Amino acid sequence: MKRISHWVDGKVIEGTSGRQGVVWNPATGVQQAAVDLASTAELDAAVAVAKAAQPAWRATGLSRRAEIMFRFRDLIDANRKEIASLVTAEHGKVLSDALGEVARGLENVEYATGIPNLLKGGFTEQAATGVDVYSIRQPLGVVAGITPFNFPAMVPLWMLANAIACGNTFILKPSEKDPSTALFLAELFAQAGLPAGVFNVVNGDKEAVDAILHNPDIAAVSFVGSTPIARYIYETGTQQGKRVQALGGAKNHMLVLPDADLDMAADAVVSAAYGSAGERCMALSVILAMDSVADQLIAKVTERIPAITVGPGTEPDSEMGPLITAEHRDKVAGYVAGASAEGATVVVDGTTDLPGGDGFFLKPSLIDDVKPGMACYDEEIFGPVLAVTRISSYDEGLQLINDNPFGNGVALFTRDGGVARQFQFDVQVGMVGINVPIPVPVSYYSFGGWKASLFGDQHMYGPEGINFFTRSKVVTSRWPDPATSSVDLGFPENR
Repeated sequence: MKRISHWVDGKVIEGTSGRQGVVWNPATGVQQAAVDLASTAELDAAVAVAKAAQPAWRATGLSRRAEIMFRFRDLIDANRKEIASLVTAEHGKVLSDALGEVARGLENVEYATGIPNLLKGGFTEQAATGVDVYSIRQPLGVVAGITPFNFPAMVPLWMLANAIACGNTFILKPSEKDPSTALFLAELFAQAGLPAGVFNVVNGDKEAVDAILHNPDIAAVSFVGSTPIARYIYETGTQQGKRVQALGGAKNHMLVLPDADLDMAADAVVSAAYGSAGERCMALSVILAMDSVADQLIAKVTERIPAITVGPGTEPDSEMGPLITAEHRDKVAGYVAGASAEGATVVVDGTTDLPGGDGFFLKPSLIDDVKPGMACYDEEIFGPVLAVTRISSYDEGLQLINDNPFGNGVALFTRDGGVARQFQFDVQVGMVGINVPIPVPVSYYSFGGWKASLFGDQHMYGPEGINFFTRSKVVTSRWPDPATSSVDLGFPENR
């Protein structure tokens, strides 16, 4: 049985806690590896290594840091297929989707290669007579990332690239469900010339998470996961005096207006709802369909669903792979099974006629007549289940979106530029797509939602990611003629 351990101080370190987790092959339902689960002592030891490495890394010139990030970028690019294969093997998503994940993560590394420019401060000459004022940004020290199972390559790269380029050292606690990608990234970083101890991977469960949150030498924590856990991470971490950004769950809506191109909208709906088996925080969850076009749109979506090939992610014809675990598959199937009892209509039941074997498969499901108050509307399903809510007006649709406790992503499909402009002005959601179903920002903007989809005041990656992993310092300096010096007990003025 393959054993997956930790990466600390530039090398693989076997766990000593005596506890291990199961890493499944989601396509077969067979255990493929055991992952060491760190104790608090093991996590603290890794933090001590990172703390010791941080002063030298912080003192490393920006050009040298950028050089290492460029090498890291090239190594990821050269090993795209191997990274994607690790993602597919442990997560289950199809290979093309895994390659897309690697590509989006790579964009964040490319952004971090610009760190000499990104860390430029400001300078004001002669703020007062003989006085100059300037600002600089400096790293926090040891920082940590706690990442989810659904993007084992992309989400860590959202965090670690900027954090390390800024001069911090990093502790990554990846999901114990698919941990191998993180270890491979650590190997690539070592090949790129990153000094030992700057990037460390500690596998674990809640014990490791709590150790991160309570270790006094960790200055900041970045997290992506479900809303209940995001709230816990934020509240616990900030109580310990840490800077925390915690991205939570989502219930992403698509508002389809009567003037929309319905074929384009249907293609977008199917792609956004069922890609990666719906295990995306930016997956489409609810269609808000105007009454005048709802039947047409549902018919177009329904006719596209049978064409989706569900199967192992390693098979070239597969378009949608399995879910991550049997428990999660059964939870998702439960939303479909309970929909009729709540008054909804199951148009396509994806819980039957599944691929053979013991893999954790579901097919796409489509549920009509869904209303607020139903479980399949209110809760984040995180699987290939799409709800349709019929509305009578644009205003009704906008109100439903703004009333939702989540505010991660939203899409509007229309040909009316004026309506689109008003929508992006009024909607209370952090990431908005206009005729774009999954509006994930490019790496030089920042990713994050509003309301219960984000805890903290900084979004992830991009400019806000740089701000999160640094703190500003303002220096006021004077180099006067000693002959002009005198005692003055008054409040300092700049005139």
